Amino acid sequence: MKTKVMRRVSKASPLPLYYQLKEILQEMIDNEELKPGDAAPPERELCEIHDISRMTARKAVMALVNEGVLYREQGKGTFVAAPKPKHQLTQLRGFTEEMKEQGLAVETKILTFDETEPTVTIRKRLMMPPADNRVIETRRLRIVDDLPFALETVWLNEAKCPGLNREAIEGRSLYAVLKEQYNCRPSYARQTIEPIQLNDYESGLLGLPKGSLGLLFSRTTYLDNGEVVEFTKCIYRSDKHKYEVILRAEEKKYSES
Repeated sequence: MKTKVMRRVSKASPLPLYYQLKEILQEMIDNEELKPGDAAPPERELCEIHDISRMTARKAVMALVNEGVLYREQGKGTFVAAPKPKHQLTQLRGFTEEMKEQGLAVETKILTFDETEPTVTIRKRLMMPPADNRVIETRRLRIVDDLPFALETVWLNEAKCPGLNREAIEGRSLYAVLKEQYNCRPSYARQTIEPIQLNDYESGLLGLPKGSLGLLFSRTTYLDNGEVVEFTKCIYRSDKHKYEVILRAEEKKYSES
């Protein structure tokens, strides 16, 4: 493959060589000299062009792989990834609804569905009254365009959704089931986001190398009257997600002179 013309790293620069090369490759992608699906320049050619070590070239490439800008296919090479879907954090919507609005094919695989006794923490999260003593706990693998996307665990107060079973949510939006069968209409939610290192089980389900990073979303969802609908922990693969938050300047109030 003939490598596209690119600017060279500068050994006089205070920036590390791998970082310079990473930025050069990113620049080529931003300028559409390398487009989604194109093969990235092989490490051997990068070494020859920039007069750098194989380790330096690999470090630059892997930095972009870890960011989801490039991806690797075993035995084939390294390629430019498609832009990450953008998700806004300003609306409360179910995962299925959000993905379908972007024209993406969504599949949900239920891993577990159990009725169990809540831990003290889950009881507090769900604001369960003393008389309620059972929760529904379900784990689901979210798959988007045939790619494992997220690993979700949901806890529900069984007293608020009696009779809910695995079959009821098979292939359906949980929010839709709660609205239709139990008249539970989520109104707002509190959510935190934090980076985590995936364990072997999580990375295996998401198809990622051991030790990969993920994004953990912890969300408590409420009804209009302040009652809790659900508590959810959802782990997203960080190489395929981009989140957008719209910030508005506070209006300044000026007193008349």
